Amino acid sequence: MEQHAVDWAKVVLSFGLPLGLALAAMASAMGLAKAVTAAMEAMARQPEAAGKIQGAMILGCAFIEALTIYVFVTVLLFGFGLLKI
Repeated sequence: MEQHAVDWAKVVLSFGLPLGLALAAMASAMGLAKAVTAAMEAMARQPEAAGKIQGAMILGCAFIEALTIYVFVTVLLFGFGLLKI
């Protein structure tokens, strides 16, 4: 029988990268939900400040989404072999 060497780094990446992306997406979704909920409640309490609140919410949501996109790009770079361990 022929024994094959196992490249443990590739095994860990093959499980870890999708798991990390899934966790980042779930955390992003929860953060976005909390941000939008808080903004809606604040706008309901102070309708005259709705424009400022909405602007701050959109900026915060963009930062939250940026973190998820960074994780996605990192997963793609490792997945296509452009980054090595």
